[in-house]
Amino acid sequence: MSSESKSNRLIVLSNRLPVTLKRTRGALKAERSGGGLVAAMEPAMRQRGGVWIGWPGGRLRPEESIDVEESPYRLHPVRLSDHETRRFYHGYSNGTLWPLFHSLPERMVLDRRNYEVFESVNARFAEAALEEMEEGDLVWVHDYQLVLCPELVRRRRPTSRLAFFLHIPFPPYDLFRILPSYREVLRGLLACDLVGFHSAGYVSNFFDCVERLLGARVDRERGRVEHGDRTVRVGAFPLGIDYDEYEHRARTAPRPRRPVGQQIVLGVDRLDYTKGIPERLLAYERLLELHRPHRGAVTMIQVAVPSREQVTEYQQLKRQIDELVGRINGRFGTSLWTPIHYINRSIPGPRLSALYRDASVALVTPLRDGMNLVAKEFVASQTDQPGVLVLSRMAGAAESMLESLLVNPYNIDSVADALHRALEMPPDQRETRMRALQRRERRHDLDKWLGDFLDAATSSNHAMAPVREADFDAWLGDFVGEHPLAVFLDFDGTLAPIAAHPSMVKLPAETIEWLERCVARPDTQVAIVSGRSLRDIRMHAPIDGLVYAGNHGLEIEGPGLDAFRHTDTAHYRERGEALAEALASIDVPGVWTEQKGATLTLHFREAARDEHDAIAQRARELILAAGFQARDALCAVEGRPPIGWDKGHAVLHVLRERYGPGWSESVRAIYVGDDETDEDAFRALLGLGQTFRVGPPTEPTRARRRLSGVGAVQTLLRWIAGRRPGRPLPG
Repeated sequence: MSSESKSNRLIVLSNRLPVTLKRTRGALKAERSGGGLVAAMEPAMRQRGGVWIGWPGGRLRPEESIDVEESPYRLHPVRLSDHETRRFYHGYSNGTLWPLFHSLPERMVLDRRNYEVFESVNARFAEAALEEMEEGDLVWVHDYQLVLCPELVRRRRPTSRLAFFLHIPFPPYDLFRILPSYREVLRGLLACDLVGFHSAGYVSNFFDCVERLLGARVDRERGRVEHGDRTVRVGAFPLGIDYDEYEHRARTAPRPRRPVGQQIVLGVDRLDYTKGIPERLLAYERLLELHRPHRGAVTMIQVAVPSREQVTEYQQLKRQIDELVGRINGRFGTSLWTPIHYINRSIPGPRLSALYRDASVALVTPLRDGMNLVAKEFVASQTDQPGVLVLSRMAGAAESMLESLLVNPYNIDSVADALHRALEMPPDQRETRMRALQRRERRHDLDKWLGDFLDAATSSNHAMAPVREADFDAWLGDFVGEHPLAVFLDFDGTLAPIAAHPSMVKLPAETIEWLERCVARPDTQVAIVSGRSLRDIRMHAPIDGLVYAGNHGLEIEGPGLDAFRHTDTAHYRERGEALAEALASIDVPGVWTEQKGATLTLHFREAARDEHDAIAQRARELILAAGFQARDALCAVEGRPPIGWDKGHAVLHVLRERYGPGWSESVRAIYVGDDETDEDAFRALLGLGQTFRVGPPTEPTRARRRLSGVGAVQTLLRWIAGRRPGRPLPG
């Protein structure tokens, strides 16, 4: 394969392959499937070639593969057991993510076992992608079932090109945070170079979530998210349809006989609780109650294609619809007129096109929908006298199809009124609205969606500018106001870049300058909180006026404070020396132990990378056996006395001793740190202060926001030094 062809290949991942498997007399046959995703992706796959990875929808025997004649791309089946299908697809994908993303959290099923299988199946899809990928390929992951996949691929292939498109809504922050695995889902999406949604509203929801739940920096104007050392592009790519195809089908579809003057109200949906079918039927019933002339003159045709028939909720939904149709028909029907024609099956394309073409009104009223292509298919099929589209405001299509009559699907009276207005609308108004809709949908068709997304996915992704003082003004300005500031800073990896050996760490001259300016302000106290010994941290940051908290706060000194030494440290000093001797048994090049009195740290940064996990595990075992607490740090394991004291306790001690028990009323606290030991301080200041974690976003954090590195911390110091004067520090 030439390098040029390699650069154009697509590796598509979706829950289902674009085929339906059928067995006849023991032989396996694969037939092309319908559906929006297949229709959307087939043209690109045929043009560019590549591999489509997905579940085949049934069981394959070990020796079987799937081949489709005359296909320019291959199919790679991911085989799932019945147990995996139940837990991954029905359990977590459609029992948890589907209702939450459609803003129906009361329907969520939360079961840890479902999520564990969801994780493992996503890993299988990622492994399939890694098997198929070649240099220059674009890996395009589709939809909510595979949200964890991109991060799993990125870990193994850091330079791969990854894109994701979500075909359903993305919920607002207040709902999304209900999800226990929200961090994993967001990190999965942010592993991509491009994340696409149907509408600007979903993009805004996503920005809210990554900013407020992960503390990521976002650029809403340019559609960017800073995720560690990578910039992720985020955009709205409204999915269109093959407009010309639907228009052609409508012109050539058969013309069934209907009574003269009879108007048709059409609903076409998959049988799903998000589609609002019961509410729609009630709105039609209200129309007949309020407007007697429509009785006998307006017929509703509701097509509900069966879906997930084995799921109890969907069985209950079908019974509810059956009962509503029976009641309404029994209440208003006559020997010559049946109010509702209910079709509970899929119908052939020509007949559907005829229904679209001949309907006076399309009633498209989902409770929530990512886009809703039925609305677009109806518009493209209106080749005769134009009808009217009544569209739910809760559908993604509502953002652009403004010439439709937009309704709240939950408001039955409002939908009935809109339906009456549509049925009574003068022909010239129908014409004006429909032609405007048709012009837009013809321009924004499937080809445009595909072209726009692929152009964005393959274009250069410009990195966000470094964090600016204006960013900190937005993040901290209202919080700080005119209050004095208490600023707590870790040292290694926060103020000073990490070095191969702690003795080689040096505080940058610029950082020293801004620290001195901050300390000189009468409204600002600055403390360094470090795992280093007090003596060591004083030597590395010799700045008058600083508060120093060494050994994770076991020893504290500084202006306005009585010197503090935790009373239990002396008891553990000798035991710490014995533990250091035990750790010396880890005789691996590049491993050494830093003794700090009652605490110590085993460092392995200079050891071979493939030995890190084993070294850390052995160190934890020895530390625990000695009766110490083992805490992971950056390429290190720390041993601490089990005395219930950490950086969080140290920060609260300084604040209480310096400003009293009600310190939060008189001073504003900020803490900045870069590793697991700083999480104790983040936890202690939850709801009380502003916190920042420095470094890559690979680990979860309780910090409010993330900063990319030492340079961003310098910018924070510049902001603090240059902010407007506040009230002097109390005391």
